[in-house]
Amino acid sequence: MDFDSFKRSTDNEQPPEGLSLALQALWWDARGEWGKAHDLAQQQDDASGSWVHGYLHREEGDDANAGYWYRRAGKSPGAGALAAEWAAIARALLA
Repeated sequence: MDFDSFKRSTDNEQPPEGLSLALQALWWDARGEWGKAHDLAQQQDDASGSWVHGYLHREEGDDANAGYWYRRAGKSPGAGALAAEWAAIARALLA
């Protein structure tokens, strides 16, 4: 699945089949379901899940917690617009 298809799919009621938990988390986040997104990101115990988890805590405004998850992911904390970071993470995970 490419990024444009993924982004368009957020207009549907459910995420597409076969997405990782981290991508499902981004999908639900795009639909305004932060809690559901957080639960899914937390379930993927690897660098990708940690990256999305960090992003979600940054979105929440909990920078200390976000920093912990970014470090676990081996990523620098996002600093720009949340929408740009969401897209960058989605593109990386879809690649």
